Order: sequence, then C-alpha cells, then structure tokens
Amino acid sequence: MDALAAASAGPKLNATVKPSPKRTRHVFKNAIVRIPGSNFAQGLTTVWLGVPRFDGVLQQHARYCEALRECGLTITALDADLDYPDSTFVEDTAVLTARSAILTRPGARSREGEVAAIHQTISSFFPAPLEIEAPGTLDGGDICEAENHFFLGLSHRTNEEGARQLAVHLARHGYTSSVIDVRGMTSILHLKSGIAYIGNNTLVVIEEMAGNPLFQSYERIRVAVEESYAANCVRVNQRVLVAAGYPQFAAELAARGFNPLELEMSEFQKMDGGLSCLSLRF
Repeated sequence: MDALAAASAGPKLNATVKPSPKRTRHVFKNAIVRIPGSNFAQGLTTVWLGVPRFDGVLQQHARYCEALRECGLTITALDADLDYPDSTFVEDTAVLTARSAILTRPGARSREGEVAAIHQTISSFFPAPLEIEAPGTLDGGDICEAENHFFLGLSHRTNEEGARQLAVHLARHGYTSSVIDVRGMTSILHLKSGIAYIGNNTLVVIEEMAGNPLFQSYERIRVAVEESYAANCVRVNQRVLVAAGYPQFAAELAARGFNPLELEMSEFQKMDGGLSCLSLRF
C-alpha cells in the first residue's frame, strides 16, 4: 500500500510509522501573527493561573514578534479580532509546510470563524490552500512537523477524521505521518504542549510521553515534570525560542549545542497558550 492509500484508509492509533529519510531543515522567512484583543482574557482555558494582565499580554507579544525578527523573519501582523478572543493563537488555524497550506477546522465551536478571518492572508502566500472539512476537526497545535514526517495528535480539539484528512493532504505532497492519541492525558491540551521538534533529529518531550515508541529513532531531551510547560518551544532558524523561567531545560538546550532565546510567556500560559501558538511560520 502506498503512502496516499495508507493515509486514505485512516490513521491507526499507536501504529508505528517509520519517518522518511532526513532532509535539510526548512529555513523560515515569514511569520503571520495576530495582535491580542482587549478581550483576550475571555478566551478558552483549562487552567487557573489567574486573569491575564492585558498590558503584560501586549508587552510579551511585542517581544515575541521582535524575537522572530531577530531570527530573520518578516512579520505579517494582523489586527486584533474582538469577535474571537483566542484568535491571537493563529497556529491553530492552519498547517503550513514548505510545499502546501492546509486550513484547519478548530475543535472549539467558539473558534470556528477564525479560519475564515485569516483565509485571505494565508492565500496571499499559498494560493488555493487545502482545507479540513466536516465532520473533521483539527487544531494546528496538535500537529508537530519533524522534517518531512508529521506527528498528528488526537485530542479533545482534533478528531480521527480531521487527522485522517490531514494525513491524506500531507501524503500527496510527499510527507509521512503518525498518529498520537493524547485524549487520556490531563496535563496537556494539544500535542505540541508535550513535544517539539528542534532540528538535528532531536525531539523535546515531556516525561509522560518520552517512552512513546514512535520517538525511538530520535534524540530526546526530556523535560522535567516541574518544567513541563517549557516543552512547547520553537526552533526558528538558528535559535530555539523557549519560555523564560525554566533554567534546567534552557541549560540542557545550550549544553547540546542549541541556541536558546528565552521569552516571558506567563500571561499566555494563563490561557493555555505557548510559544508555537502565537505564529504561523513558513
């Protein structure tokens, strides 16, 4: 069975899929972000760490955008959208690869309109983007790209049909994929809250997921339980953006030859947000 046929048959939970041969890591040149709205605190969250301070939200977001520029990216900054308090988490609206763009279908009903609101911007870079269609649901935060292999998270936001459709789209462009079910985990909302690919065949992974057999062919940096929020880090060209306040993890990155850039994320953490959530990078 070829890759496309296998994808069309639907992802199999806990299936072992051998990643395709390693290729040169894609260099990011652009990022799309959306300025947080004044009603940001009215968004969805599964944690209680206090109400975000809006001035702090804006300051941390501005520094995040500055960091992306320091990494060599050109920023397309969209205005705040008060219709959707969570819309600053633009990663959930699309899966962007070096070869294609796939518009998602967020699993939270209150976020469904975010894709339409960003469609034109994405289309300006990727003509005729593909789409996830009902009854599929899919959040970009559940999709982890590791060179030309993708880990697809099944969560309370991404269902089997959404993952199946994405696997088909990816296979058509030469990518392989594996499915990881995180619905039984209470410590993370999305897959990428627990893993990140940072290049050099290396995965950052929280302890709860570190033993997954799908990760056996990768070097793994295990994030201590008390620093698990830091697992949502982002490799952007020659830097790894990492949440500030997690010294063990930052030191481990540096010791392994990565180049961490620490950013304050405390206000976004209050709303289940992480570093990857705040931009679409391509």
